[in-house]
Amino acid sequence: MSKILISACLLGMCCRYDGKSCEYQKISELVDRYELIPVCPEQLGGLPTPRTPSERIGDKVIMKDGTDVTRQYNRGAEETLRLAKLFDIRTAILKSKSPSCGKGLIHDGTFEGGMTEGNGVTADLLMRNGIKVYTEEELDLLP
Repeated sequence: MSKILISACLLGMCCRYDGKSCEYQKISELVDRYELIPVCPEQLGGLPTPRTPSERIGDKVIMKDGTDVTRQYNRGAEETLRLAKLFDIRTAILKSKSPSCGKGLIHDGTFEGGMTEGNGVTADLLMRNGIKVYTEEELDLLP
């Protein structure tokens, strides 16, 4: 059975910035086909839950209160990559629009709900290392 890294919040774990989850029902259909390995890059990077919302602005990740948390996001991405390598994982399903996990479209850094093209820190690192990244909106594209 193939292993897939998955954003823990999509499995119902309360690890999002607001202390909630964003459980995605279609994920439960995958447990018969894949071994799902949950991960929360923000927590792996040392950030607490709940935490002040963050958005990616270029190469930086900034909290709404102006705190630069780029170092924590980079550390979380590196730890996620380490897990992928440890378990020989070549696929990830990550939470869309997140400054860590988003792929293709992320919040624009204004904290007003706007979006911009780009990837979250973890999604970016995984893709640069040959790991295929999908969002919860792309489950029908899984092999």
